[in-house]
Amino acid sequence: MDFLNSWTEGVVEIGQFYMDDQDYVRCAESFISRHYAFGEVEVLFKPTFTKEVIFRNTQKEALSYFVKGQIKEDNGFALKPWEKIDLDECHMVQEEENTSVMGTLLFKPLGIDEITKVAFTFLLIEIEESIKIQVHHSSPVL
Repeated sequence: MDFLNSWTEGVVEIGQFYMDDQDYVRCAESFISRHYAFGEVEVLFKPTFTKEVIFRNTQKEALSYFVKGQIKEDNGFALKPWEKIDLDECHMVQEEENTSVMGTLLFKPLGIDEITKVAFTFLLIEIEESIKIQVHHSSPVL
């Protein structure tokens, strides 16, 4: 699915900007604007690695999760950096106005032979001919 490829490539790109000493915050802001429906509808976001503040339901909180920010436990998920993120398994339910996607992603850190398997669920909606995430829930597969 093109949207999932765009999402995974976007997360990797943020880390690449960080490593190249480029404006990774602006890259992350653009990524969030392209992939999440913040500012257009209410968004529910439960990131993969959260313990103290479980949800990031605003654009500012999502940015904090991806690149470090206002929430103390945020370490910059996209700044790891990730070498690649592969779609491992994917299931979809298409309805009239939205698509539910559930699957697993394999996150490989740059330079480390270790894979983190993450289960995710996205509720995708169409806004002005763009597909965006309205609900994002993910957690590590242990």
